[in-house]
Amino acid sequence: MKSITLGKTEISVPQNGFGALPIQRVSLDEAVRILRKAYDGGIRFFDTARAYSDSEEKLGEAFGDGYVDRKDIIIASKTPAKTPEDFWKDLDTSLDKLKTDYIDIFQFHLMNECWKSGEENGMYECMLEAKKQGKIRHIGGTAHKLGVAKEIAESGLYETLQYPISYLADERELELIDICNRNNVGLICMKALAGGLITDSKAAMAFMNQYDGLIPIWGIQKESELGEWLSFMDDTPEMDDEIRAFISSEQEALKGEFCRGCGYCMPCTKNIQINQCNRMSLLLRRAPSAGWLSDYWQAEMKKVNECIECGACLPKCPYGLDIPGLLKKNYADYQEVLSGRVVTQ
Repeated sequence: MKSITLGKTEISVPQNGFGALPIQRVSLDEAVRILRKAYDGGIRFFDTARAYSDSEEKLGEAFGDGYVDRKDIIIASKTPAKTPEDFWKDLDTSLDKLKTDYIDIFQFHLMNECWKSGEENGMYECMLEAKKQGKIRHIGGTAHKLGVAKEIAESGLYETLQYPISYLADERELELIDICNRNNVGLICMKALAGGLITDSKAAMAFMNQYDGLIPIWGIQKESELGEWLSFMDDTPEMDDEIRAFISSEQEALKGEFCRGCGYCMPCTKNIQINQCNRMSLLLRRAPSAGWLSDYWQAEMKKVNECIECGACLPKCPYGLDIPGLLKKNYADYQEVLSGRVVTQ
């Protein structure tokens, strides 16, 4: 496993990061066990957020009481704050939950615009002051909208950018890798498995291994999942003709409109879980699970019938998807699966 440097931060870590959003779904003991196993296996970069319920608390429990030397791990967290008051409240809460005196990379979460110095809201100045106080080491931002991501990368104000990058990314999105490298901005790749649509870890790792200056953060919830990524520490997949052909077939299969599951479109005025319902057809085929056919998900999918096509979701989608249309298609396909006319594993 090669080490990469995240732009001007000069942070150097193995190119194998831990996305800590999913550990909010497991018990504290299980989360601690998974996190410590990740560290013992060589992972050094851990990404969490104030918005991920108890994810920070679980990281703090795993690493905050002397299990590791603090300087040996990199912790990135995020704040969804829109006011200075909420910024400082979030930062202090994150430090407390993580049981640390500083956060290596503190990021504005889900940015709809690139905040800059001198703006009336004073948000960027909060980052500068937090860095001056030693509470954070580096300033970052996360975005799902490509235009905002490019502005962040080119602004000269942010040391890292977090954006969805996987082997399903299109040419415009892949250009962002070059933009970040040219501007010496570290790129943190969220949704490196496309929200569960990518199921081949070897191909996913080989894709990332082609590039310098970026680190993927794999969403890890189970020890079995972690085992796949840890196996790559000593035997890292490299791109070859077979993997290249496989990725090409994947891109062809998912060409056109499909939901990445980012959730930007929500909340729905009719409480439809758009980010899951809008890609249910793909989930049934690419990540088959009996759970998708449970009574709970049948009820959630049935809510699609309540869509009034109000359009509230449309301007929020970073990918310009016809959300009401996709919901209808996914519901129709879901009904076919339930009736047994379509076979899933």
